[in-house]
Amino acid sequence: MGLLGRLLGRRQEQSAPSVAAPTRRPVARYLRDTAQGALSQRVASLVSHQDEVTRAWDRISALALDFIQNSGRLKGAVDQVLADTVGVELRLNARPNLSALGYDKAETVTWAREVERRWRRWAWDPAECDFRGRMTVPQMVDVALRHQIAYGEAIGLLAFWDRPTRARYGITTGTKLCLIPPHRLVRETDEHRRLHAGVWLDENGRPTGYRFRERRDGWDQEVDYAARDVAGRPQVIHVFDPWDADDTRGVSVLASAMRTHAYAEQLGDATLTTAVLQTVFAATLTSPNPSVEAFEAIQALAEHDENLPADFVDFIGAKLEAAAEGIQFGAAGQISHVGPGEKLELHTTRAPHNNYLPFSADLRREMARAIGTTYSAFSMDHSDATFSSVRMETASIWPVVLRRRERIAAPIKQSVYESWLDEEIGEGRIPLRGGYRAFQRHRADIVWAEWQGPARPTADDLKSAKAATERLQNGTSYLGLECAEHGLSVEDVVEQRQRERDLFRAAGLGDPFAPRGSTKPEPETDADPDGSDESTGKKGTGR
Repeated sequence: MGLLGRLLGRRQEQSAPSVAAPTRRPVARYLRDTAQGALSQRVASLVSHQDEVTRAWDRISALALDFIQNSGRLKGAVDQVLADTVGVELRLNARPNLSALGYDKAETVTWAREVERRWRRWAWDPAECDFRGRMTVPQMVDVALRHQIAYGEAIGLLAFWDRPTRARYGITTGTKLCLIPPHRLVRETDEHRRLHAGVWLDENGRPTGYRFRERRDGWDQEVDYAARDVAGRPQVIHVFDPWDADDTRGVSVLASAMRTHAYAEQLGDATLTTAVLQTVFAATLTSPNPSVEAFEAIQALAEHDENLPADFVDFIGAKLEAAAEGIQFGAAGQISHVGPGEKLELHTTRAPHNNYLPFSADLRREMARAIGTTYSAFSMDHSDATFSSVRMETASIWPVVLRRRERIAAPIKQSVYESWLDEEIGEGRIPLRGGYRAFQRHRADIVWAEWQGPARPTADDLKSAKAATERLQNGTSYLGLECAEHGLSVEDVVEQRQRERDLFRAAGLGDPFAPRGSTKPEPETDADPDGSDESTGKKGTGR
């Protein structure tokens, strides 16, 4: 290249612009990924929740049943949920408004007490309340709660038997509840006919019927049931906790924790396997004596000295016999004697890390949170529990218990109660002014009721009782609310206290409800209006 070419090339090099490396500026926005791409590697899609439930419902329900049936911890957690939610039973507290029928407050209370008495007798008689004649109403509510945990929903059919059928079984009432396993409700969807996962909907999205797959005479048949009868009374009870506004079916509460439970089972199996292997050991004896190659070399020396191999073998054999006599393994600890220069080692399997307890505890906390119970109740581990921690656990889980009671258990009993009360008034077993026609006109006011469950657990009963007394005295609570906290009705408490007071006074034992430290019964006579006491003739102090 000539001088001109070199000059032109140098000019082009000098005039070429330099390209700087791009700089990354920090930004604040949604889905800002990590340097390792943690978000970009996670695949997710936006679909309808009901479509997703319909797609995975069978698999989720099957896994949930398998986990519960093969895990003592999960089985105990389900029982704990039942005990927290309903206890022995949800007690009926009838709260009718009968003012439109001419009842005063005292007459309303008397009528409600009679309804509660008859309801309890009916609900605890399997022949009267259960379609199959096997379970009481509280037992059927327990089964419904188990279905809600495993399947995500509870389903029942309300049937009414005519008089010939009742006479056949020797019973009085015709209202019957028949629980249906949720997997019998089909998952078929036909949007053109408004069938969504086995539920028929009208143009406004309200359920009008349900399609079940019933087994009759050994064959599965699809049968449709109307949601309500011609009089508007419910025939199908379908209770679930919806996630989205379009949901028509529920999903198991274990769905979000199934992977966690699978991890916990794998961790338990691996830990058990390690513990079993640790009971197996191996022993090695390290010795400076020759191995196979050395023995072969000694055999080659036999050409020069015929006695050398035999002498060496005798020497090694003597040492092995001494080692065999000294090395012994038994139940008791022993000291082994080995030859000079020899070393005995025992080998066992070892776990790589001692992180089983903290990791398993974290898995159990996640499972307990998904089910809706406390970690202590789920794991039965109270080693680190304190008064404050127990109070905080109860305070955080109790709203979940109340919500489950009001959204799942109470609607089931309310539906059955309304159907039963409809029959009781319709057939005249419970009198009502105006008869059945008055009941039909004021049905909503007459069937209103509250369902009271077990009391809120406390870490210190004395402190809780003092707190209740303080709330009553400073006017921030009332007796009905405090009684409801313990699963009691204030009317029942007043009536029972009155009966016990009369019983004690008749026996000459005084008043059992007198203030602490007072042994005298309450005075039978009242003070005069001017403040004087007839028994003493003294003036009152005005206090």
